[in-house]
Parts: sequence; structure tokens; C-alpha cells
Amino acid sequence: MIHSTAIVQCSAPDSVEIGPYAVVGPEVVLGSGVVIGAHAVVAGITTLSADVNIGPGAVIGTPPQDLKFAGERTTLEIGARTVIREMANINCGTSATGKTVIGADCFLMAFSHVAHDCVIGDGVILANAVNLAGHVEIGTKAIIGGIVPVHQFTRIGEYSMIGGGFRVSRDVAPFTLAGGEPLRMIGVNKLGLRRNGFSNQEISFAADAFRFFFKNPETMADKVAAALAEESENSLKRRMAEFITASSRGVTI
Repeated sequence: MIHSTAIVQCSAPDSVEIGPYAVVGPEVVLGSGVVIGAHAVVAGITTLSADVNIGPGAVIGTPPQDLKFAGERTTLEIGARTVIREMANINCGTSATGKTVIGADCFLMAFSHVAHDCVIGDGVILANAVNLAGHVEIGTKAIIGGIVPVHQFTRIGEYSMIGGGFRVSRDVAPFTLAGGEPLRMIGVNKLGLRRNGFSNQEISFAADAFRFFFKNPETMADKVAAALAEESENSLKRRMAEFITASSRGVTI
């Protein structure tokens, strides 16, 4: 299952498939069922969990594109069943956090880029040519449309969606749909929530939370304080309030 022209410097389970002219470095850890396409490069201290699929020409686990990087031993972790398509590029972390992490069941389309110290949750989709700067955090099942640049240290909340071609410079709240230039809140990501098993009642609660935080004229500080004081643990409004509270760059409105 390993092509004769591939260069594989680490141990590989029998179930691994590695295509022509691929290069896999000595400190890479390959889970069972991993597929690495032709001409792909997997370098660094990189762990590919079971059934990860790396497309042709992708470059994974290379040093961060950070002028402060001085060769520290940092890592990249990619969760099970994640698919990384052609020519995508993912860097290891820096000394700031020590690692870049991509969750399970993600789909990173062609030419997408994930910079150092990013943390991507399970089930995230990055469409073609999405570019994440360093330290970006993306919550579970979020979707980012094609050709979207995301500013460093920005956070994108769980189950949110960002339309293609728009620039993300501030945090995007969970469960929401964002678009426009400059980026703004459009509404609740109803289709995404429905596809992920949220009930009609839960989607209604998400819509109520959206109106409360983004249509209510009170100050954001007062709205967050009220939600944290009144909402039950793990309610959608409370999850949105906790996300807003933790924002350092400010939230898209």
C-alpha cells in the first residue's frame, strides 16, 4: 500500500496507503487507515489519527510562518476521519501554545491554509482557499465559505456559518450566520442547526438569543450579564453569552 517512489521515514501500519512521490517524515505518527496522496508532504511532529485522508500535493506539519519561531519542538494533531484536500497547507504550533490542533471529521478543501497554534473543533468545514492566520479558534461544526481570510486570534463559534468571500476580523458568535463587507450578523444558521439535529424548539431558542444580543438596544455588557444571571447551564443563550464574554477582539455585530 506504499508506492515504491514514496519516501516514508516513520513506521506505518499495514492499512496505511501512501501514493507516488509522497514524503513522510521520521517523527510522524500514522494511525490505521490513513491515506496520503501523491506528492503530499507530511513533516514535523505530526499525528494523523485513524482514517485521515491527505490529498495530493498537500503540505502538512511544516514549521510555522512566524518570524519569532526559533525551531522549537512543536506539534500538529489531526483527528480521526478528517479529510484534507489538494494543496492544503497546515503548520505546526509555536512556543506560544506548542501545537496546532484539528479535530475529528473535519473537511478542509483545496488550497486552504491553517496557520500555527490554531484550534479547530470537530466537524468543521473550510471551503476552498480559506486562510486562517495564527491562533484562530473554530468551534464544533462551524462552516467557513470559500476564499475567506480570518484574522489572527479570531474565534468562530460552534455551529456558525460565514459566507464565502468575506473577511473575518472579529469573533463570530455561535449558532449565527455572518456575511457582508464589513462582516455583520445576518441571522441564525437555521439550516446548519437543523442538519445537525437541533429541534425546532432549539432553533427557536437560538433565534431568541440572536435577537436578544444583536437586536436589543441595551449595551452588550448588560445583555451578557443578564443572560449569565438568568439562563440555565448550557442553554443556547448562555453559551452565546459565555462566548461573547471570552472575546478579546470583540464580536461581529
